[in-house]
Amino acid sequence: MNKFWIVLSHTYLSRLKTKSFLFTTALTILLIVAVGNIQTIIESFGGDEATKVAVIDESGQLYESLDESLQVGDADIELENYDGTLEQGKELVSSEELDGLLHIKVNDQQIPEATYFANKVSTAGETDVLEQNLQQLKVAISANNAGIEQATVQEIFAPVTFDKVSLEENAKTEEELNTTRGIVYVMLFMLYIAVIMYGNMIAMDIANEKASRVMEILISSMPPVSQMFAKIFGIALLGITQVGVFVVAGYVMLSMKKDELTGGVFEYFGLADAGISTFVYAIVFFLLGYLLYATLSAMLGSLVSRMEEINQMMAPVIYLIMIAFFIAMFVGLNNPESQVVTVTSFIPFFTPMLMFLRVGMLDIPFWEIAISIGIMIASIALLGIIGGRVYRGGVLMYGKSASIKDFKKALELSKKDK
Repeated sequence: MNKFWIVLSHTYLSRLKTKSFLFTTALTILLIVAVGNIQTIIESFGGDEATKVAVIDESGQLYESLDESLQVGDADIELENYDGTLEQGKELVSSEELDGLLHIKVNDQQIPEATYFANKVSTAGETDVLEQNLQQLKVAISANNAGIEQATVQEIFAPVTFDKVSLEENAKTEEELNTTRGIVYVMLFMLYIAVIMYGNMIAMDIANEKASRVMEILISSMPPVSQMFAKIFGIALLGITQVGVFVVAGYVMLSMKKDELTGGVFEYFGLADAGISTFVYAIVFFLLGYLLYATLSAMLGSLVSRMEEINQMMAPVIYLIMIAFFIAMFVGLNNPESQVVTVTSFIPFFTPMLMFLRVGMLDIPFWEIAISIGIMIASIALLGIIGGRVYRGGVLMYGKSASIKDFKKALELSKKDK
């Protein structure tokens, strides 16, 4: 047992001191600080300045209505009733004295028609706002020409009252779905990134020790399964350390910017309104998912002798997590009751994402959750047994190795080594 802790601590400490780990940790902390101060950063780049738009109104009647409509809508656009010619206005835009020039005229039916001039129309975000407000003026003018009262027009365009009521006793409300949807987003991305980052880290650690021939000594001094899981838990401890640093940094930032960060993306994720069971399931499925993919990564990493072969050998792991991620993002979040999501949520490599998605967004029987967790635990145990045998033979394999067919050779070597 002492050897297990020696390998675990060595794996943890050696990775903790690497420049790549320190760099990614520091970079992520800077990103957290940047997100917490995003409003200040935007304002420092002049994001709070209103867009200056000159208006040439040939009708002489639409400018005031348009300006009033923009002020009611709280648009960040400052209009100026321009008396010069169209060519003079274009020159002011070209010289960047104005951000844009809006030329308004009316047709024979007194319906407004407009042309907008800017140096780069593709980046002129104000065009949508101006077009929408002119559309409202057009509707009002058309209704007036047809003898329809403005109140009638407003009633026609008012959104229909549409309530959603679930007949099932324990069905989640729309508000609850919105809350859990945000947590599911966080869980999906965290598991996706963790599997790719830490899975590759495990495979690289094993390949590096094989290249230095240290593995031959280790494999003869302790059981291969113990050695494999010592590395898996060592990298897991490293991940917990890194995530812990991020959580502390995020908590400090939230404490400092509590008033400024109320609402927005933080309200969208709904972390404060989620039930404790949701967080418990998130932790359970995250840990089981990590163990499953980490065991597979360690097994595949044992077949690699050179660092440049890792990406090719790790391709199956990446494909599995990508498939689960895409099903969850493009099918599950929009339709969690889909048959595809239901069936794939019981496939071990897809369970961490898809079953947690169903748990968060649906009211499913506990026996389904228990079965999925049982399948994952059994899969981890089975993969650990097979992986231990492959690991024992794989770490003794040298030379070019970039094929899954090397499994058979690794198993044969493990039998001879007993």
